[in-house]
Amino acid sequence: MSNYFETEIMHALSIPTWIVHVSSVIEWIVAIWFIWRYAEVTGEDSWRWLAWGMLPALISAMCACTWHFYDNLPSLEWLVTIQALTTVIGNCTLCLGAWKIWSFARTTEE
Repeated sequence: MSNYFETEIMHALSIPTWIVHVSSVIEWIVAIWFIWRYAEVTGEDSWRWLAWGMLPALISAMCACTWHFYDNLPSLEWLVTIQALTTVIGNCTLCLGAWKIWSFARTTEE
């Protein structure tokens, strides 16, 4: 039985780690929604760029959770590549979203 746990469940995440993973995904979804609503309420559409820019990072987090959910199956290793790619894309789109907000704020001050 000990060998089973070492080979079959060695990648399983602990309950606290799962709580952190899942709550982070939920928090990210809620943050996207709040930012979108902020854009609607204030009429500052530049904030929508930030909400859109957050989506690749959310996809990255969902890839990580999916891979861990299936116990890091080698057949799903492509998810790790997608996670890395969407992390890089997400960093760029978040930067673009922040720049759009800054740019809009700068033009309205002038």
